[in-house]
Amino acid sequence: MRRILAVILTAGAVLPGLARASGQGRDLFSCDFNQPAAKEWKFVGGQWAVQDGCLKSDRGPGDPNKAILVLGPAEAVSADVLLTAKIRIDAWREGDWARAGIGLCADAASGRGLNLLFHKGRLNLMRDFIAWGPGCDFEVHPGRWYWMKLLKTSQGLSGKAWLEGESEPADWQVTWDEIDPGVKGYPALVGGSGGAGSDVARVSFSRCELQRVLPSDPLAWRATRQEASLRSLRLAVEDLVRTFAGRYARGREYLARIEELEKAFVAARPAAGQAGDSGRLDALAAAVEALRAEALLANPLLDFDKLLLVKRRDARTMKVRPQVRGEAASFYGNDAIGFLNGLPINFQGNSYLRELPFDNEIAVLSPVRPGGKLTRLYRPERDVYVGNLNLHFDADRLMFSSVGSHDRWQVFEIGADGRGLRQVTPGLENDVDNYDSCYLPDGRVLFASSACFQSVPCERRLDEVANFCVMNADGTGIRRLCFDQDHNFCPTLLADGRVLYTRWEYTDIAHAFSARLMTMNPDGTLQRAHYASSSHWPNRIFYARAIPGRPNMFVGIVTGHHGTARAGELVLFDVALGRTQADGVVQRIPGWGRKVQPKMVDNLVDRSWPKFLHPHPLSDKYFLVSCQPAAGSRWGIYLVDVFDNSVLLCEEDGCVLFEPVPLRSAPRPPVIPDRVNLASRKASVYLSDIYAGEGLRGVPRGTVTKLRLFTYHFNFFGTSGIEDYIGMDGPWDVRRVLGTVPVAEDGSAWFEVPANMPIAVQPLDAEGKALQLMRSWFTAMPGEAVSCVGCHESVNSGPPSRPTVALAGGPAQIQPWRGPARGFSWDREVQPVLDKYCVGCHNGWAASSGGAEPDLRQAAARSLPLSPAPFPPSFYALRRFVRSPGLEGDPQLLPVADYHADANPLVQMLRKGHRGVQLNEEAWDRIVTWLDMNAPAYGTWMEVPTVSGNPKVRACRDRRMDLVRRYGGIAEDYEAIPDTPRPDVTPVVPPPLPAGPVPTAADWPFPADQARRRQAEAGERTAMSVELAPGVKMDLVLIPAGEMVMGEASSAYADERPACRARIERAFWMGATEVTNEQYALFDAEHSSGVEPKLWLKWSRDDFFNLDRPGQPVCRVSWQEARAFCDWLSAKTGKRFSLPSEAQWEWACRAGSAERWSFPNSPAASASFANLADSAMLDLGRLARLEKVRPFMAVDPVDDKSTVSAPVGSYQPNRWGLYDMHGNVAEWTSSAYVPYPFSPGDPRHAAAGGRRSVRGGSWYDRADLTRCQDAK
Repeated sequence: MRRILAVILTAGAVLPGLARASGQGRDLFSCDFNQPAAKEWKFVGGQWAVQDGCLKSDRGPGDPNKAILVLGPAEAVSADVLLTAKIRIDAWREGDWARAGIGLCADAASGRGLNLLFHKGRLNLMRDFIAWGPGCDFEVHPGRWYWMKLLKTSQGLSGKAWLEGESEPADWQVTWDEIDPGVKGYPALVGGSGGAGSDVARVSFSRCELQRVLPSDPLAWRATRQEASLRSLRLAVEDLVRTFAGRYARGREYLARIEELEKAFVAARPAAGQAGDSGRLDALAAAVEALRAEALLANPLLDFDKLLLVKRRDARTMKVRPQVRGEAASFYGNDAIGFLNGLPINFQGNSYLRELPFDNEIAVLSPVRPGGKLTRLYRPERDVYVGNLNLHFDADRLMFSSVGSHDRWQVFEIGADGRGLRQVTPGLENDVDNYDSCYLPDGRVLFASSACFQSVPCERRLDEVANFCVMNADGTGIRRLCFDQDHNFCPTLLADGRVLYTRWEYTDIAHAFSARLMTMNPDGTLQRAHYASSSHWPNRIFYARAIPGRPNMFVGIVTGHHGTARAGELVLFDVALGRTQADGVVQRIPGWGRKVQPKMVDNLVDRSWPKFLHPHPLSDKYFLVSCQPAAGSRWGIYLVDVFDNSVLLCEEDGCVLFEPVPLRSAPRPPVIPDRVNLASRKASVYLSDIYAGEGLRGVPRGTVTKLRLFTYHFNFFGTSGIEDYIGMDGPWDVRRVLGTVPVAEDGSAWFEVPANMPIAVQPLDAEGKALQLMRSWFTAMPGEAVSCVGCHESVNSGPPSRPTVALAGGPAQIQPWRGPARGFSWDREVQPVLDKYCVGCHNGWAASSGGAEPDLRQAAARSLPLSPAPFPPSFYALRRFVRSPGLEGDPQLLPVADYHADANPLVQMLRKGHRGVQLNEEAWDRIVTWLDMNAPAYGTWMEVPTVSGNPKVRACRDRRMDLVRRYGGIAEDYEAIPDTPRPDVTPVVPPPLPAGPVPTAADWPFPADQARRRQAEAGERTAMSVELAPGVKMDLVLIPAGEMVMGEASSAYADERPACRARIERAFWMGATEVTNEQYALFDAEHSSGVEPKLWLKWSRDDFFNLDRPGQPVCRVSWQEARAFCDWLSAKTGKRFSLPSEAQWEWACRAGSAERWSFPNSPAASASFANLADSAMLDLGRLARLEKVRPFMAVDPVDDKSTVSAPVGSYQPNRWGLYDMHGNVAEWTSSAYVPYPFSPGDPRHAAAGGRRSVRGGSWYDRADLTRCQDAK
């Protein structure tokens, strides 16, 4: 019978394991769900009922789905509270909407609030409809009870969970300090949310309790906070004393005064049960702040009297804000106030800001102290932007960006005394912007220019990309240095004379997480990654500046892609610690002693305070910076340090103060001599060892035979990679294949490349298939000699000192790919292969089975059932059989060969001899190259049907050609379609495969009851387990000996013929399930099965499927690693483990069946037995969020409820108790991949190297490629 829930207000009872905070906790309520009704409970979304002493929840249409406890005003239970609950998972099927846990600050009407959730094998913090916060791996098991705790204080959220009966973790497992402190609401219990898909989340709650965790006297809490603030001051003063000794003359005095204040705070702390003296605490707090300013402003590093800055009217104070019209109106809402205050949106340059009026000036603060006076240095005559300050080394002049000739952005220079204003950029072009300049040590000027005539690829507007150019000080001699896809931002100089800057790029990687910090010489040579290559964090680093005297260190502003414009968190880095993710982070400021966790969140810093801009480092500990301490604060100039101190130097009512720069001379970095030869149009590249580095880790030497080189043709104004599709899920840009160069036997290569061209490299195996994908590029200057160590080697590594084979001769020339360099077009490059080998059968006629054959004849592009964009029909038909990186893959380095051509169903079918088809070398090369190029359809932009008639694109093409010839020395038209040798398309129609002989095997096949009887007779027991670690075991089942027929006499695949007799001489034990991540981690704790991207755009880690949960099968394991795991198992257990042979695997899979599958012989029956490519992969709610494209993979018309790998044993076993023999993940065998008939004595099985046979197929394979006899 349904019961009604009641709340029991208590005064003392504490749940088991509930720790009080310093003995000061106070219980607010507890509930055991056994009492009659209470009106305080409110249910939002889902289905809730009280049964059997539990509050039970099931998924409903609502999101979120919560039981909310409405107790008085929300403010009373929104902070300094601890919620504890006991929860059981009753039924669970993974998915985006399967979640359960507890929450705080839930809105009584909408349910939205802050949550601690079980979700996708993790324990995660989350704010409804805003962002996923930090999380950790946490596997839950249906039927078991767990405890959860969620704490909210002024410091943020903290959460933990543990299995009932186990000890409560001593520390919080997840913490989130970046939540909005103003969010208010009520405690809640959280069930599975409504949404698309077939996720299951039924949960029960049996107890919950809310507790006040802070001291009851707020004065004691204030005293604690002030003591912490005083500790920060002590740390800074002690550091200044150590660092400067006598130069910091009053340091000892300051330390003595700090000690007096520390004692005063101890004395002012109220005793238990006594009232405190608020006035005394206020006086002490004021004394601390006064001492902080006095002691820190005495820092000897503040040895200058004048500070340059930009003063601009704050848009928040405007009674009438400027009207943002045209294209700008559609995006400035990312951060309207920031944009109106002159901060470009993070995915744009300065261009749109020229359309806005600004009330601003360059000013000088003197003295550099609170109370200093601001005087005007320069104010533009018009209401136009002035900013991007760059002070000359001699401090006698400075450059800035403003609107000049042709009402376009130009670079200006003015004397430090406010005289001698001149426009530096010549302004010859009436449609080009020039801005963001930097003085170079040799007197030249670096600046960003939109002369590349490219548009931001994810925007169809006139988002003018700016790449860096260099010019003489008088504006002559302009030369383009960078030839990049997207913006170059924020140039500055390192102490050694190199340029440090940010480059945004996203060729086949998630564009919200792909801005890299780069360095180059002032002449454009030696362009290389400095930080965040192969990383999803930081999303952006703006305004990076080198640390004086610390060549490995820099400070920068970390921010997101959407949301807050340019501002963000102040982070200190040291590349000696690492160069990816948060490996090189010294600390976030403020954040003394706290580790920075890399997050994959689009709007990364929207709710992070304080916010910073334009850091100017005085040392590795002290910084001048523009800062907004809280949402309602002014933007002022502050002195901050790594110890969490902050001292206001200047702010002005109604204004924002940006870009602080001390007005003093600075050391001029050394001049790096030019290494270019402008008379040349080529450069050379030396690669010392392709096998060095993480990119090809574990690849045997000798595997790489060539390097494929290709370049990109970036988009024009008015085009977009997500509206004018080059392919069905990527690529972003047109790919132009240049050709190949050889790799020597020692892994070295030396070759020439075109200069001033973005070039990507792919290492190829002996079959011409890419082993790794370079989803980026390098650009060499004319005459430059580029050198690198290996494939994704650490920048911190150096080249080997040994001589290499490649250097014994001259540099190799690029071997063109079947004609001159050109854009890769499906119709021109792949369609001829189909015309020759495929259209004889695939011509639209009805198949003999009654189904329609795919029509692979050439035809005009058109919209197709699963594609709103027009494509050639034959392209559409075969693209559905391709697994590719897609438009936006994982920003981190891909596993070796993760997208190898052989991993594609299309290649697997062709390699197996689909209907007897035997492709020649050229046909294979064309298909493989298409796959390695990320499966594009179009080879020029104006071939794309949605672009072809756009006159703006043609005009942009003409201007790009003109200016790239003038400033980059390139005279080639990438839209031109050159003449190429016409491939032979004489149709080849293989004769039907004849039915082969059908051998017989003794007592074969046999029914299910006989299979079980044979198994029972094979040994004393049919199942056993081996313990690998406490709580981790491997289950094995006994497979009897016997005889069978391998292969299939009438198969449509040549590699399954002829059928042959195979005998298993003796019984053997086999793992009941695939090896799990948990089991494999005992052998290799560093291995990761990684993630699998969903379709289309990526905004967070939720747009990738996790394959790394403990119960999922381990994947991305090489054959050598699989064998090593077996060796480890043997040593660990004392039993001999090995990979099964092909015959053993097929015998075990069939379990007496002669049919194609071990389950009922129909693909339609697979859903209960196997995780295959079926309609679960087309679930739009799982595979793409808020996008127009529809999932298009070729799948079977059943639903197994799993989109990627499922936990092992999720489906029914075969007759001998083996799970997942079809699908989930494919399994290695010990056998070589050789033609039938199979022979266990074939010496190729024991030979080193060669192709190894894989069985079973994966979640990516349709049933047809997971049959018992199917080998790959």
